[in-house]
Amino acid sequence: MYEYGNLISGQWVPGGGSEFLTHNPARPEESVGRYTAASEAQLAAACKAAAEAQRDWRSIASVERGAIYGRVVSAVESRAEEIARSITLEQGKPLAEARGEVAKSCAEARFMIGEASRGHSDVLPSARPGIKNMVVRRPRGVIAAITPWNFPILTPMRKISPAIVFGNAIILKPSEFTPATACLIADCARGILPDGLLQIVHGDGSVGAALVGHPGVFGVTFTGSVATGRKIYAIAAQHLAAISLELGGKNAAVVNDTDDLGACLDQIATAAYMCAGQRCTAVSRVIAKRPLLGDVIGGLVERCKKFVLGDGLLPGVTMGPLTNATQLARVNAMVRKGVGEGARAVVGAAPAQITGLAGGYFYAPTVLADVTPEMSVAKEEIFGPVIVVLAYDSLDEAMAVVNGVAYGLTSALFSNDNRVIQHFVDESENGMIHVNHGTIPDNHMPFGGVKSSGVGAYSVGSSAVNFYTTEHSVYIKHR
Repeated sequence: MYEYGNLISGQWVPGGGSEFLTHNPARPEESVGRYTAASEAQLAAACKAAAEAQRDWRSIASVERGAIYGRVVSAVESRAEEIARSITLEQGKPLAEARGEVAKSCAEARFMIGEASRGHSDVLPSARPGIKNMVVRRPRGVIAAITPWNFPILTPMRKISPAIVFGNAIILKPSEFTPATACLIADCARGILPDGLLQIVHGDGSVGAALVGHPGVFGVTFTGSVATGRKIYAIAAQHLAAISLELGGKNAAVVNDTDDLGACLDQIATAAYMCAGQRCTAVSRVIAKRPLLGDVIGGLVERCKKFVLGDGLLPGVTMGPLTNATQLARVNAMVRKGVGEGARAVVGAAPAQITGLAGGYFYAPTVLADVTPEMSVAKEEIFGPVIVVLAYDSLDEAMAVVNGVAYGLTSALFSNDNRVIQHFVDESENGMIHVNHGTIPDNHMPFGGVKSSGVGAYSVGSSAVNFYTTEHSVYIKHR
């Protein structure tokens, strides 16, 4: 069993708050970890330690900071199998997916090391003679990060890596459902990073709110639901902390034309059902041109039937459980509501019973047909292994459906028609737009959304600097 307190100023200390347990979602009777929540006094101590550590860290050259952090990434890689197991035990995804998550996290981290070494300063001409203008960047300071349960290493590393290499200190509150992985990352960093530069605090939303509201925090980065994002935004605004919110999505894949429908549906199924659909970038809506509708539905059903549900640690399992009982009940309730509104359950649409895992939080891969844009399942994020299929006749109709939701995270188009592709790229109201492949992002590309899917600078890629540093205009007059 994992047992961790809070990492404050380089030491694991028992939390001053309540104790809580984590459980294996495939076998909920199995306790996986024991943790203690941080008290307000411990949060204050963490903020003080972070500020002290960051004063020295910011003065180290960015190339040297990157070299030091690179040793942390190497330490994570050396413990990749251990970390992957922690992901599967607390979150539930198959071990193969967990291994891939570790690898992607480290690849993104190494890109950010290189990105930070660029400096991002600029020299500009002045309108006045004898004056040189420059734009320089400085580390923002102490960063508070709150991360969700669906990607226990990818999302924390996506925040830790740029924070550290750009010269900041970071205090991370991982999800109370999946904290083990974040603790293992912090263990990898101990003895490499200065004490206080990376700290871990545990607890529920009340701990997160207290951390976000601390006046010593200068930037807040959060990944999670829109509802929680709004609360965090309001708290951070009270002391004008910079904000970066990565929120939900209701992502669409438009199937307009293709010379290989099978390959197209393989891409969609992977994007939809990976992590049991518990991804903000998961394909949730498939919008098919009417002549292709029957083949699209049939192909998706065929792929659903091939998934092997079970304990993610077992060989051959290709889909794990949902992460907790609340999520299982929520997904099932949303599907039942959709069916009540007129959607047709083609496959799945119910919790799955797995031999030997009677209490596990499994949900059958689901396809809902006869869905119309006004139905709740066509508008609201489900966050489970559920695809809803809608039909369209004209491209304008398809784009109206794609954009007719509150979210704007990611979208995909499958087409060989250049006119259709260009229209989609121009008109899709999403932060990330994919053509002829699923919604899996590259390691070096900016990651984020528009509308209700995000606020502030995108993470990863060249845009991360805009959140993790502050910008300063400099005017120098030569004698």
